Amino acid sequence: MIEKVLKTTQGKLSVKIPTYLNEVTLGQMMEMQEKHYLNDLEAISVLSGIPIDELNNVSNVDDFQVFGDTIISLSHQIKYLYNSDTIPSKITFQLGKRLSTVNVIHNLSVEPAGAFMAARDIIADEINEHIKQYGEDNWKIHFNPSLSACCHVLAHYFYCRATGKKYNEYEAEEFCSEVKKLRVTEALPIAKHFFTCYPNLLKQKTTFLQRLHHFWRRRRVFNRLKNSNI
Repeated sequence: MIEKVLKTTQGKLSVKIPTYLNEVTLGQMMEMQEKHYLNDLEAISVLSGIPIDELNNVSNVDDFQVFGDTIISLSHQIKYLYNSDTIPSKITFQLGKRLSTVNVIHNLSVEPAGAFMAARDIIADEINEHIKQYGEDNWKIHFNPSLSACCHVLAHYFYCRATGKKYNEYEAEEFCSEVKKLRVTEALPIAKHFFTCYPNLLKQKTTFLQRLHHFWRRRRVFNRLKNSNI
């Protein structure tokens, strides 16, 4: 972390931002991605957790220059993170006063079925949207899932094992608030692994009822042919 006490029109303000990417949370990265075009002051606000209104009261704008090189360095580290294949073996959540450590299983096809299907649909929708915009040729080379999609996939994936509760779709969605607290260097490689290892999910999704209807339709055709001695 890099920290500096700045003079403001009201007194003094201590500003501290991460120096390395493993000090940045997924939630902070999501906030920066959602804003698309950040100026330096907005980036400092997100990384420090200090509202922009308080930073606007700093007496000398040149005092922010000490954070400039750090922000540039973090932006370069983010580019390399998208290319990282290093997946942590364990993830620890701080759930109130309780720590919950979860083993990271590389296979997403695990129980409960509801969690798998929810994560599968998020992945498929994200890949399909990318292909719709940029084409199917070499989609993996250019594909970077949104951090929001990554967060939702991990929320469904980790919810049961982190909390010890039965799967509930709505509570799993709310678990995003806990996933956002993870270090981005932990969360992003895990989510990226799921996105890149399941290319078959880009295929058109067929619901169970659609498959059942298709089965019975084929069954009726077979019986009709059988009864007509064909």
